[in-house]
Amino acid sequence: MPVEPWRVGKVIKIEQQTYNTRRFFIQVPELTSFDFKPGQFVTLDLPIHEKPNKRWRSYSISSWPDGTNVFELCIVLLEGGAGTTYLFNEVKEGSELTLRGPVGVFTLHEENFAKDIFLIATGTGIAPFRSMVNNIKLKNIEHKNVHLIFGCRTQKDLLYYDELRQLEKELPGFHYHPVLSREDWEGAGKGYVHAVYKELCKDKQEACFFLCGWKAMIDEAKQTIQAIGYDRKAIHQELYG
Repeated sequence: MPVEPWRVGKVIKIEQQTYNTRRFFIQVPELTSFDFKPGQFVTLDLPIHEKPNKRWRSYSISSWPDGTNVFELCIVLLEGGAGTTYLFNEVKEGSELTLRGPVGVFTLHEENFAKDIFLIATGTGIAPFRSMVNNIKLKNIEHKNVHLIFGCRTQKDLLYYDELRQLEKELPGFHYHPVLSREDWEGAGKGYVHAVYKELCKDKQEACFFLCGWKAMIDEAKQTIQAIGYDRKAIHQELYG
């Protein structure tokens, strides 16, 4: 596949989503349509270092392909992180960003839709899954059960909560399972993501697993899913941080 060129993106809107995450809406003026597959990411070249590879930061696209030249990134401010500190402190509506994309193979394929799909996320790792699920609805893709299991610490860390609850009502076979590790709350389960998919997979139905988020969660999930009895080939991952 040809590598996408570096392009200029214009930040047309910034929304504070939670106390430490923002939604950045970026337009690519030179394109009439920014085409990508749900699950792909873009790389930003930020003016934070002399060496190119120390300037590059990659973020999953959290919106879905809608035929426009605008896409959305959901970014968490990392303490001491040069890239996100720049994005939160220096980038305003109207700012330009150098970007390359779409990139990546963390995407759903036709054979996945014949099985139950488990989308397991922590933190902003929910971004590619939001893209995938909304795309299933928009394109009316035939599917079996799709379980989005989202782990975070407290209620104030939940991303896209109302939207995903609404999607659960509108998209048959879609199930949203938020799980909080540090807080009891009636709208979510308590604990970690692993207990949720273990319970849902107790019948060993045909399934595939997509993991996105922090390394500790991904490592544990890979071990747990294989211990349940699923093949390593059924597991796909995208690592954050």
